[in-house]
Amino acid sequence: MFDLFGTLLDIASLRAAAGRHTTDPAALVATWREKQLGYAFAATIMQRYASFDELTERALEYALARHGVALDAAAFAALAQAWCRVEPYPEARAVLEELHARRIPCAVLTNGTRATAHAAMDAAGIGTLIDVTLSVDDVRAYKPDPRVYALATAHYETTADQLVFVTSNGWDATGAAEAGLRVAWCNRLGAPAETFGATPDWTFSTLAELPALVA
Repeated sequence: MFDLFGTLLDIASLRAAAGRHTTDPAALVATWREKQLGYAFAATIMQRYASFDELTERALEYALARHGVALDAAAFAALAQAWCRVEPYPEARAVLEELHARRIPCAVLTNGTRATAHAAMDAAGIGTLIDVTLSVDDVRAYKPDPRVYALATAHYETTADQLVFVTSNGWDATGAAEAGLRVAWCNRLGAPAETFGATPDWTFSTLAELPALVA
């Protein structure tokens, strides 16, 4: 099972769309992503669920205000929809193709809505390589809430230790490990290990190292 945005799909690729409206697209995208995740955490803690699409728009509103960027309604909508066209990491498709050829089922477990996840995967050319998309919409809570990871065990009707979850987010890796999943942390940025919660089973710097782990 893979996290989608940030693990298979490169959020930094949003800078191209953001660059049409600001001279510092990297800063705008960084604020957008930070606030998007922050709102997801807050929505779960406050038990005030809103879809990831809505939180993405609210986070974009904040990021634009924070960086002093004004957009009309059409430009705002187009930029928000750029999440449906996030580019895959260079190695993502080849890794999925190898796992698919080995008949290893591949799923996505995402904070995103199914519609946005499917649109993004299809645009990235990896949709046919994913067997099932599991979305937090089904439990109305966001990762790392344990109810989200339980979607995987319920779908496959198995115990958590029979599944491998792959993510690039340290907090997501910890959450999945706390839920009993075997966890592969793709630590692309060389971040320090999390110091609270369970630790992942494997840590590597690129998805290209994953197939050897599940041989």
